[in-house]
Amino acid sequence: MNSPKAQPVLEPQSRVQVDLSVFGQNVRTLKRLIPSDTRFCAVVKANAYGHGGIQCAKTALENGSHFLAVARISEAVAMRDAGITAPILLLGEALPEQVSFLATHDIRASVADIQTAKALSAAAQALNTRLNIHLKLDTGMGRLGFLHPGVVTPKYGEAAGIRQAGDIADLKGLRVEGAYTHFAKADVIDKTHAKGQLTRFNDMVAMLADMGIRPEIRHAANSAAVLELPEAHFDMVRPGVAMYGMAPSHEVDITRHKLAPVMSITAKVIYVKAVPENFSVSYGCTHVTTTPTVIATVPIGYADGYSRLLSNQGQMLVKGKKAPIAGRVTMDFTMIDVGHIPGVKPGDDVIILGPQGNERISADDIAGLTGTINYEVTTGLTGRMPLSYL
Repeated sequence: MNSPKAQPVLEPQSRVQVDLSVFGQNVRTLKRLIPSDTRFCAVVKANAYGHGGIQCAKTALENGSHFLAVARISEAVAMRDAGITAPILLLGEALPEQVSFLATHDIRASVADIQTAKALSAAAQALNTRLNIHLKLDTGMGRLGFLHPGVVTPKYGEAAGIRQAGDIADLKGLRVEGAYTHFAKADVIDKTHAKGQLTRFNDMVAMLADMGIRPEIRHAANSAAVLELPEAHFDMVRPGVAMYGMAPSHEVDITRHKLAPVMSITAKVIYVKAVPENFSVSYGCTHVTTTPTVIATVPIGYADGYSRLLSNQGQMLVKGKKAPIAGRVTMDFTMIDVGHIPGVKPGDDVIILGPQGNERISADDIAGLTGTINYEVTTGLTGRMPLSYL
């Protein structure tokens, strides 16, 4: 009898690693900054900013989070399919045909206009159910939400104004559980704009009360406001990027709170060759060696979410030293110059994001070179590299 053939070991040549113990510690650190009776809503949208939505959601809950927040209904479905039972706030607009799922799976819908509220009410009544909703108030973000009376002009009518929200009190099938807003500039040193938003938010909550709507959960604080604007903590906070150990902006210092990065990206050198002077590397021959050197090929490219804008300017870590990218980042591979690092060979570890020895490459470092923010560096990962957890 023939024995079964052994399966090949398919170890990935590049991978994303997430340290859930560090993530959990970050959650606990942020919780210590808010009042004990203030709820914690972990924002795990966009696959937890690229860190793995299901695992990060479970870890956040294990470390004291009360709510979860997502942006798409598909993200909420995935949470429920994974057995997560905590309340979920859907930050994006809900559709009437989704009411049954939302109501039966304890998912809160955001409502930003009276037309949506009426449609959700009709759908809830038709299903003989009741849907918990959170009113979105636009206090200065300009994205979604009812507007303050001070910015509603006759040209556009009152349809978008907060006074229209008063009609929601009479709509059957809906329960206004929460009211919230989102800061546009809480992540800067000058908090003038953010404090103006706070004033408008408090005004609008008072107006809702005058119209018979008294939400039990008021929330406004994103990561920056959790860290630097305690008057915005209210009944619940919604940290996102800080949980993952990344700063909301370069003007917010997270190191004093000992929030640590959670993600690292590692790869293996797959090819090494010594090359002479005047040797061109990669598409377009945009890099030409000035002296004899050694070029190593690393299996990561823009199809993995490693930006092509890093061509000829990014760096990776090999043997604890920084190695510059030589030439253009390609779809599947990137070349680095390791001529100054002795003994580099295929199989050696390469750090694309994270620490090695006394050096570190951060999401902010990559963002600075590509003209973007750290959020985009991690959320832009395409999923082709396997995600593993420590």
